[in-house]
Amino acid sequence: MKDILNEIESLQKEINSFKPIKDKFLKQIKEYFKIGLTYTSNALEGNSLTETETKIVLEEGITIGGKPLKDHLEAIGHAEAFDFLYTLAKNKNVSEEDIKKIHKLFYFRIDEKNAGKYRKNKAIITGSKYSLPKPEELSDLMKNLIPEIEKLRKDKHIVEVAAIAHKEFVFIHPFVDGNGRTARLLMNLILLQENYNIAIIPMIMRQEYISSLEKAHVNDKDFIYFIARMLRETQKDYLRLLK
Repeated sequence: MKDILNEIESLQKEINSFKPIKDKFLKQIKEYFKIGLTYTSNALEGNSLTETETKIVLEEGITIGGKPLKDHLEAIGHAEAFDFLYTLAKNKNVSEEDIKKIHKLFYFRIDEKNAGKYRKNKAIITGSKYSLPKPEELSDLMKNLIPEIEKLRKDKHIVEVAAIAHKEFVFIHPFVDGNGRTARLLMNLILLQENYNIAIIPMIMRQEYISSLEKAHVNDKDFIYFIARMLRETQKDYLRLLK
């Protein structure tokens, strides 16, 4: 783990050497990663839009024939939540209200009643042998999650903090839907707050992602390493754009 964290530090140092980046180009880079994260994060959850179709929906406001309305709304909502991360990234902490707002931005077009609100019914994760918390436990679990994240910032590398926050949030599973996407947005918010690049998980890595997350119920070493690898690849992509 130490080796990959050192590599991440080296790559980030190289990225930082290009700063300051001109505003127009910086905006283009941000849009590039917004489309990339929106496409991959939605695709991991079954959204049928391709990356090109996601770009068309977001940049041109055109619907894709034959594709479900929900898939379009997920793309638009996720992109708005991603933009909101940059407002939150100015702070160095995360609040429970921040997480609710991220979910609300992503989800309100799909289900306004439950957007940004904790579920009131029991839930299960298909394919997982682990039970999810009961609805009455969610409020306390979420309140405890925030100070735990802040405590981890003092003791661990920020990549580890981001991965653990993702893992713990998913295990709480506080919302009716959109928990995976909110977890990935939360993870990337934590990275952005410490001036790191975001981590994108390609669809091709879905099986390893799910399997390492399931194993993280017992030991999160593989999951943290997986997230570190995804960040490293996104950093390399960032450098490709800069060069």
